Amino acid sequence: MTSTAPAGWFPDPFARFEHRYWDGFQWTQHVGASGKQSIDPPVVASPPEVPMIAKGDEGDDRSVLSVPADLKVQRQVHKLGLEGRAGSGGGTLLTERLLVVNQKAKLFERRAEYGVYDQYGHKVGGVREFGTSMSRMVVGRENGTKRLQIVDANGQPVFTLTRPATMLKSKVVVMGEDGSHVGQIVQENLGMMASVLGGKFNIRFRMESEGVTLGTINAESWQAWDFSIQDNHGSELGRITKTWAGFTKQNWTKADNYVLELHRSLEGPLLALVVCAALAVDTVLHQDSHRR
Repeated sequence: MTSTAPAGWFPDPFARFEHRYWDGFQWTQHVGASGKQSIDPPVVASPPEVPMIAKGDEGDDRSVLSVPADLKVQRQVHKLGLEGRAGSGGGTLLTERLLVVNQKAKLFERRAEYGVYDQYGHKVGGVREFGTSMSRMVVGRENGTKRLQIVDANGQPVFTLTRPATMLKSKVVVMGEDGSHVGQIVQENLGMMASVLGGKFNIRFRMESEGVTLGTINAESWQAWDFSIQDNHGSELGRITKTWAGFTKQNWTKADNYVLELHRSLEGPLLALVVCAALAVDTVLHQDSHRR
């Protein structure tokens, strides 16, 4: 059996762009092509095909017809052995329990850009760096103030992250789309000598909201590539794992790929901080830190 597909990006039925956003009831004016989003009012002269979703025998979603999927993302998930482990989460940044974060490769990068996908390769959001800071003239481009905007699959802002200028330890302030203060992610140590001391001082961050520590993010090696996310009692909530970006991308650009896996459902500020940490981990740690 079939039913109308949930909201998401589908091939443009009007054939004017690569993708057009379906809001669950009708086609919208939000379109995309070549990785860029724009506005294009839908044609109403002849009603296009409505996207449908196939159902399994038990009524669960088994396959979405005509939804564009990124095969590279699917391969990332397969290599980590995470296929199907998280289950379907509704296709949004804050409901999926497995998110794949891939940075757009740029030979000469001025502002970082990331695509965020679910485990099936469907885009659920993005991250884009914006603004410039005079502090870069004093402490350098990598250490200057950085601002990231997290958007949903429709390009609408969800969170704004600000990392003030830093020389040693980093801090990221997380704000909601309405300007409300969600919390912050604070670096607790420098990770210095971690490789010599057997990982005792691997880099570590704490997540806090309204002055209360909600959990920590702990690097599992001195390279700070993989992280264990723990609550304030030390129980693991999830993991952030760096994946191979390919020889060219890995060696000639600063682009990195990460996968966030949550072991259970989270809510409130903790959920927001965990997701934001995964989306900003590369910026928080300085993009060239793992090449030192």
